[in-house]
Amino acid sequence: MATWFLRSSNNHGVIQKLMMTFSGKYTTTVVRRCFGSMGAGQKLDPYSCDDDYRENIGHQNQDLDFPGGKIPLTSQMKFISEASDKRLPCYRVLHDDGSLISNTIHDKLGEEVAVNMYSAMVTLKTMDTFLYEAQRQGRISFYMTTFGEEAINIASAAALSPHDFVLPQYREAGVLLWRGFTVQECTNQCFGNKDDKGKGRQMPVHYGSNKHNVITISSPLATQISQAAGVAYSLKMDKRGACAVAYTGEGATSEGDFHAGLNFAAVMEAPVIFICRNNGWAISTPVHEQFRSDGIVAKGLGYGIRSIRVDGNDVIAVYNAVRAARNMAISEERPILVEAMTYRVGHHSTSDDSTKYRPTNEIEYWKTARSPIAIFRKYIQRNGWWSDDQESELYRDVKKQVLEAIKTAEGMEKPALTELFSDVYEQMPPNLHEQERSIRDAINKYPKDYPTSDFHV
Repeated sequence: MATWFLRSSNNHGVIQKLMMTFSGKYTTTVVRRCFGSMGAGQKLDPYSCDDDYRENIGHQNQDLDFPGGKIPLTSQMKFISEASDKRLPCYRVLHDDGSLISNTIHDKLGEEVAVNMYSAMVTLKTMDTFLYEAQRQGRISFYMTTFGEEAINIASAAALSPHDFVLPQYREAGVLLWRGFTVQECTNQCFGNKDDKGKGRQMPVHYGSNKHNVITISSPLATQISQAAGVAYSLKMDKRGACAVAYTGEGATSEGDFHAGLNFAAVMEAPVIFICRNNGWAISTPVHEQFRSDGIVAKGLGYGIRSIRVDGNDVIAVYNAVRAARNMAISEERPILVEAMTYRVGHHSTSDDSTKYRPTNEIEYWKTARSPIAIFRKYIQRNGWWSDDQESELYRDVKKQVLEAIKTAEGMEKPALTELFSDVYEQMPPNLHEQERSIRDAINKYPKDYPTSDFHV
């Protein structure tokens, strides 16, 4: 198994062979690293590499004094293997029956936190179900669900501080819900009414909240990754004691922004957590056609970023991994990469039919046997924290809450026409005045196509 080589300041610079530590405890995921800490000015150590490589060094006392650190010379021509025979392991705490795996190292959840997390997961799933149906009925234009990925949403959000800045992709509605963004606010955004914080300018599910430190979602893929590196660097410069958190799917790691963001964060030692939801499918592209590496966690080594792979359907594992990642990111001022292994049970969006490119039995397996909500429910029931009566009451209350929110959001007026042109310039330039006049002329000319009863002209 690969091992971390960390330079310990307590041993006067002597290289020690240590396991990667999360919150002072050993994890099951370790990654090879042949250089010291992220501290500025430290250089690569030419003698801290693997034993099998050291044996091939033909010039033991000769090094190439390259900018950035000395590199050992060898008379043996050796190519680095493109892949390991063994895949990097995945950190997990719970069996699928809700029982704890023996000898697991994790911080235990209290009853109140665990029940709140479960309730939030159910709320997220229920909201997804009804808003998805609302789109199918033509009441909103678009929607994306988080079916099968509820654990990543809620567990990661619970592990963070409200002061941390979140840069979501488009499947993180649960992060906002955990932070206090209400179901009503979500539905207002999806219906684009006058109470929508985005003033109806964004597609549905493109949430954002300045109050909750959540940067508004944008449609272009992976833009949030490099932005998160910049946000984190700003937090570091201001000594805010917080980190940035960027969520992304495995498909977005093929974008150039992924390289730019991780490389910038590593070089600038920015306190940012990159959470990749590896859910198996980038729309219709399976992971084996997306990259040849061992998932995303293996990419961290190339950028000099500490990384961990975690079972994304295990609430406790995700919570512990992200909580530990946050502690390291802030206290050590370093980026952390978390690959959460999960499965996108729903279609990519309401514009997709995933049964056209993947077998239904595969979907059904992950929907039932590996459901993160079902697994976590078994866990809290085993602890005596949950009952069937509580389950029925929760689903009844959440269903009522979501349906009332949809009814309220749908009945509201749309934002005023002037909101199309505000918030960009302090004083609107002539070209925008001309565009506004043109739109008003079209509305007056074709009143049947533009029912002004829905919005203020």
